[in-house]
Amino acid sequence: MKGQIAAVLLVLGATPALAEQSVAAAPNGIELPDDYKDWRVIASSHREDNQTLRVILGNDAAVEAARAGNTNPWPDGAILGKLVWKDSSHPEWDKATVPGEFVHAEFMLKDAEKYPATGGWGFARWTGMDQQPYGENAEFVQECFGCHIPVKDNDYVFTRPAPLP
Repeated sequence: MKGQIAAVLLVLGATPALAEQSVAAAPNGIELPDDYKDWRVIASSHREDNQTLRVILGNDAAVEAARAGNTNPWPDGAILGKLVWKDSSHPEWDKATVPGEFVHAEFMLKDAEKYPATGGWGFARWTGMDQQPYGENAEFVQECFGCHIPVKDNDYVFTRPAPLP
């Protein structure tokens, strides 16, 4: 009987761990940061071309750099995260645009030595609520980097940290 109880407790204790699904790494090996949902906001943006709202988050290194104005270049170790939702209208106030369907989470990791071919940045994206890695292979980063070339003089970053009082 004690053996059966121990076996049941072992299985029950393992159930939550088995129920958790891990998110696969991006095709270039970058892993989804575990704690990004707890990062602080650096800025927000709205894209009219694809009707999306974006919140730009940063790890501690990125937030410190943003608040100190040390963003050109961003320091190695800074990670910028962008969470993207489709535009939606607030049900009780149609003049307000609010987050709708979640589109993707994307990240830029600053490491000038590791990512010299892409301006010192590593790129990764996960799509949908189930956070599927974006890209068929590691070459997907060329698409990301190509988009960021117009802001080369801003260390390849579109984000402008929101001013705080």
